[in-house]
Amino acid sequence: MTSSPDHDKIYVLDYGGQYAHLIANRLRRLRVYSEILPPDAPLSGIPGLKGVILSGGPNSVYDPNAPALNPDLLHMEMPALGLCYGHQLLAHSLGGKVSPGTTKEYGLAWL
Repeated sequence: MTSSPDHDKIYVLDYGGQYAHLIANRLRRLRVYSEILPPDAPLSGIPGLKGVILSGGPNSVYDPNAPALNPDLLHMEMPALGLCYGHQLLAHSLGGKVSPGTTKEYGLAWL
């Protein structure tokens, strides 16, 4: 699917997780134009941009060299979905506290 100003777009910001390509591929199968971009890609003023997905990644939001949240996201009026690290990054950037669980997990976790 090629991009045009008439297409709705969803951008996947890749924070280093293993699923960014699978997420973008699934969106395309749903006939939604999607692109994978680095976390610091400019997002303001993109025609047709309808939402952003922040992928997971191996970092902690408290790591000194962890990828930061694109500040444009906090000022845009559109949906943003954070997965794993992306969700933690959104919560942390909005003043939330991110705490480790009692055990490391991958996939479903029951508390």
